[in-house]
Amino acid sequence: MDMDRNEEFWAALDRLVGESEIVIDRPKGTAHPKFPDFIYKVDYGYLKNTSSMDGGGIDVWVGTDEGKRVGGVMCIVDLLKRDSEIKILIGCTEEEEEIVCEAHNGTEFMKGVLVRRG
Repeated sequence: MDMDRNEEFWAALDRLVGESEIVIDRPKGTAHPKFPDFIYKVDYGYLKNTSSMDGGGIDVWVGTDEGKRVGGVMCIVDLLKRDSEIKILIGCTEEEEEIVCEAHNGTEFMKGVLVRRG
């Protein structure tokens, strides 16, 4: 992989996150609005004034690491909605990254891979 492009990608994400307000609309411990059996184990929200494939803001998982560094992205395929998108992981510990991976691979209809920052 071209390391310069790799670094430029992460720098662009850092800039996007740094210049955006993070809105947590699904705090840790709350239920999903459409699927009440799904409880968020990591804060989940979006970047205000951004857009993603589903028409909403770019989704983010925000962990407990104080540095709030962009540590990776989840690349998601949703077979029910028939779409794909990324979700940015901000300040997630390794344990929180695993929780996020499990959340996006818990059904036959959604699959995701974590791309960690090098």
